[in-house]
Amino acid sequence: MSKILIRGAKVLGGEQRDVLVDGETIAEVGSGLSAEGAEVIEAEGKVLLPGLVDLHTHLREPGREDSETVLTGTRAAASGGYTAVFAMANTFPVADTAGVVEQVWRLGREHGYCDVQPIGAVTVGLEGRKLAELGAMHESAAGVTVFSDDGKCVDDAVIMRRALEYVKAFGGVVAQHAQEPRLTEGAQMNEGVVSAELGLGGWPAVAEESIIARDVLLAEHVGSRVHICHLSTAGSVEIVRWAKSRGIQVTAEVTPHHLLLTDELVRTYDPVYKVNPPLRTERDVRALREALADGTIDIVATDHAPHPHEDKDCEWAAAAMGMVGLETALSVVQETMVDTGLLDWAGVADRMSARPAQIGQATGHGRPVSAGEPANLTLVDTAYRGQVDPAGFASRSRNTPYQGRELPGRVTHTWLRGKATLVDGKLT
Repeated sequence: MSKILIRGAKVLGGEQRDVLVDGETIAEVGSGLSAEGAEVIEAEGKVLLPGLVDLHTHLREPGREDSETVLTGTRAAASGGYTAVFAMANTFPVADTAGVVEQVWRLGREHGYCDVQPIGAVTVGLEGRKLAELGAMHESAAGVTVFSDDGKCVDDAVIMRRALEYVKAFGGVVAQHAQEPRLTEGAQMNEGVVSAELGLGGWPAVAEESIIARDVLLAEHVGSRVHICHLSTAGSVEIVRWAKSRGIQVTAEVTPHHLLLTDELVRTYDPVYKVNPPLRTERDVRALREALADGTIDIVATDHAPHPHEDKDCEWAAAAMGMVGLETALSVVQETMVDTGLLDWAGVADRMSARPAQIGQATGHGRPVSAGEPANLTLVDTAYRGQVDPAGFASRSRNTPYQGRELPGRVTHTWLRGKATLVDGKLT
């Protein structure tokens, strides 16, 4: 069992501390620590966080290994400071049975760069007509607790109600992709001034907000838990804020790209900016940042959506929707939330580790950096600034909206239960 002494790190951005890791566990946190035979990591000036947890990742395997695999996706996760990711169900075949979720779970265990918790589909084949094997997936070796048809909305209110009732029995949660399909037929970008000027089909905010309003009311009626994926509008923020004020069991996530980018970028017609839900307005971006700061939005989730080159190197209308995000998420959050004074690093640890772990019931993750806790840790050089170069990504895909953009912060080390997965910015 190896020992690691992380010396002089600012734990959660606070005072400098030494952190001694012994095997899989944090043995001691204090000042002036020493340990015979320990590997010493000089971390003065760097911020030590609990390992990040992503509640919304697309690993594409099985079926679309040309975009990503569990191995490449978890390597990307480790590069970004993540020790656990939740893998969405829209694979081929769909993760709607115990067999498929166990396959993804086992692949994660074999590769070892981070823990992989599969998300099960709500409906068979993501078709929205019949509930999938929710109980069997929960009882499987994968122990699924989060269910989502992400990529598609569970738009049938009766099916959504039944799903909420079913998962309530074992404390699960339904994660909704809020998009009323009839209101977004042919939609290409956010509906507004820019879409009108460009002549592209508009994606109205109400298509998201109407589903969220319906689902928080259903969750209240059933007494169950609902989670809102990639919330993107100011109106959605107000609905979630109202629902929480009533005591409804609703949680919500925001992506890094919705905290930073706006629909003005679509004027370039570069398909790298085509994403679901679409990039919104500056007003929406401000509302999302404020809601993340005040806790109305609970977590940051990447919605890491890798695509091969040919699916993005084409005309806008034909391009796939989505962006990779695991390797840049923490930098974007630093720029939009920390450097603006909206969150401190303890707040980042809460929104990107503790709360997502709680929502997804990821045992051993999102824990405090203190003695006796699992050594799932991330060390960040917050003073670093550099241009994003996707050529250096661990992900199999390169569809990042940040290519050539200068962003702050760099993850230098990641440890999964005391085992280094990233050292000095390089994967082990």
